[in-house]
Amino acid sequence: MEQKAFFRLIFLIVTAGLIISFTSTNFSHRPTRLLDCTDASFSPLCASRNFLFNKQEPKHDPKPKTKNHHDHASDTPNHPLDPLTVMEINKVRSILFSHALFTSGTPHALHTVVLEEPDKNLVRLWEKGNPLPPRKASVIARVGLDTHVLTVDISTGRVESENSPVNVSGYPMMTIEEMNDITVVPFSNADFNRTILSRGVNLTDVICFPISCGWFGNKEENVRVIKSQCFLTQGTANFYMRPIEGLTILIDLDTKQVIEISDTGRAIPIPGSTNTDYRFEKLVTTGKTRVLNPISIEQPRGPSFVIEDNHMVKWANWEFHLKPDPRAGVVLSRVRVHDPDTQETRDVMYKGFVSELFVPYMDPSDAWYFKTYMDAGEYGFGLQAMPLVPLNDCPRNAVYMDGIFAAADGTPFVRENMVCIFESYAGDIGWRHSESPITGLPIREVRPKVTLVVRMVASVGNYDYIIDYEFQTDGLIKAKVGLSGILMVKGTTYQNKNQVEKDKDGNEEELHGTLLSENVIGVIHDHYVTFYLDLDVDGPDNSFVKVNLKRQETEPGESPRKSYLKAVRNIAKTEKDGQIKLSLYDPSEYHVINSGKTTRVGNPTGYKVVPRATAASLLDHDDPPQKRGAFTNNQIWVTPYNKSEQWAGGLFTYQSHGDDTLAVWSDRDRDIENKDIVVWYTLGFHHIPCQEDFPIMPTVSSSFDLKPTNFFERNPILRAAPNYEHDLPVCGVQSVSA
Repeated sequence: MEQKAFFRLIFLIVTAGLIISFTSTNFSHRPTRLLDCTDASFSPLCASRNFLFNKQEPKHDPKPKTKNHHDHASDTPNHPLDPLTVMEINKVRSILFSHALFTSGTPHALHTVVLEEPDKNLVRLWEKGNPLPPRKASVIARVGLDTHVLTVDISTGRVESENSPVNVSGYPMMTIEEMNDITVVPFSNADFNRTILSRGVNLTDVICFPISCGWFGNKEENVRVIKSQCFLTQGTANFYMRPIEGLTILIDLDTKQVIEISDTGRAIPIPGSTNTDYRFEKLVTTGKTRVLNPISIEQPRGPSFVIEDNHMVKWANWEFHLKPDPRAGVVLSRVRVHDPDTQETRDVMYKGFVSELFVPYMDPSDAWYFKTYMDAGEYGFGLQAMPLVPLNDCPRNAVYMDGIFAAADGTPFVRENMVCIFESYAGDIGWRHSESPITGLPIREVRPKVTLVVRMVASVGNYDYIIDYEFQTDGLIKAKVGLSGILMVKGTTYQNKNQVEKDKDGNEEELHGTLLSENVIGVIHDHYVTFYLDLDVDGPDNSFVKVNLKRQETEPGESPRKSYLKAVRNIAKTEKDGQIKLSLYDPSEYHVINSGKTTRVGNPTGYKVVPRATAASLLDHDDPPQKRGAFTNNQIWVTPYNKSEQWAGGLFTYQSHGDDTLAVWSDRDRDIENKDIVVWYTLGFHHIPCQEDFPIMPTVSSSFDLKPTNFFERNPILRAAPNYEHDLPVCGVQSVSA
């Protein structure tokens, strides 16, 4: 047995070395065909999954086919904000790799290749039929150990650089190729392999996952590093529930070399695989639970929305530009609503998207303290968007949109079914009123609420984030975040709560989470999703108003009442006036108004941010992760529009020191009254895991609204038509018995 293990070890080391040698060379080859993410040969470029994850043959379950896919190789841009096409990405690649920066033989990789958006004023003035502004690409590249920010003029072939190489504390978000490379690096290290074998585990049953390490100084200073932790795949697809606890590998991201191995968990058993699998075909259906019959929305006349020129969505009284993005996931632009009274199409929002996600775990131990992820700036929220599953991620009446992104060598690839758009009806009511019989008026007026939903899902490692933008006919936009997927768990020696040690005062040992199953702790953590909202209410010149509800005492003899509430309006003059911490005991509304546009009776037109259930960070502001995530210190920020200020954690988030964040910009305290302003809203979740989250979590959601406030002269859906039986399809229904 020892001899077999030795030869197996030698074979794995040699194989891993060959793989690393192949994947870490610079991309001198130039593939000519478009990457297709349905082709297994390109899967490492299309998903952040280790190739070891896919060692089992995939099941060929029958799946409904979507009808919207076409040959993206022939796409052309039709709008100033359309994403780069396949042809444009290929041209950018050709221009760059003929440039002196990339012809020296120094290893290089393209971390971002996206549209360099034209100036806002040009886009606002552009109308369909006009020539497009010059098409340019914004590129972030690593050449050797340097980061470069480049602008490529696609028509002229000119390459412009901005402060290249850049001199900042952070690095670009990782490429998918880097993430895949890191999964095999530990197996090239003999000490790591000996550590695994000493646990009685086969190396072929182990997978390792790349984990961004934040910044704490010391080992993270002046070198681009990542940490890797490993799991046992034996007996389950849910390897996350089988951590090899305490084993952490520090890796140089540029050289793909192991710097250090920390092993503090030798005494902790690897949790078992029993009851961890979540796949339908692996579950046994038992008990008396009634099975739900399939449900679907039928639209016999087809959908009520259209998508013009691949990216322009028009539905009911709404129109907006929609595009996938490798970092933000989905970007909404030029959001406008039709006013039924004035017959004008009016501006609401110039641009909105998820700017950053901050996910700090609450365990200070050596194997956990660094788990403070920035999922957009480190991993790429859009790069981690998995193809949506028809009938399950999105209903039957959904239409799908693909993302076109660039691989690290500049080759374009397709992320199919990345976004879905569909009309939703959940039986909700748009508005209603029924008159009491005492009035003698037989009135029962009700209107159904039908909405339009834009959805994407990012699977960032173990967690799945569901992002919905929901448009209502009354002018309201709801931004909703759902959390699902699998917990990041910690191995423990405990199998039952009664084993947890207590001190002399009866206080239990700090587990930093909840014991979910034998030898498994779900670690407490937070999620913060920060949205960038460039509201342009009836145009770009807006103001932010805090409308505070205050208790007013009545004067003696004034009224039988002793107190009432009044609304006190305060216009934010500077950025610090727009820094808002939400509080139940300081009830306020938060309006964005256009004082230059008023209603018939004189109210300034506006939209308000309506918070729902949320959470606030409790971390010390001087804690290194919170310095980087300082954009979560407030739930609302307001800044003057600046094209370079879009990413709340900074353009270069990976290992940043927190010196280029929304909090830093806002502390400049610039004027924001009657200016082109941006509202930033952070939706937060505290997550104390519970057993119902094991082995996979039911979705938990929260949201916030952008609601018209004196924007319309009256109820904009007053003329909405009710539903009538003769307009709906007749479906056969089986009898229901008790």
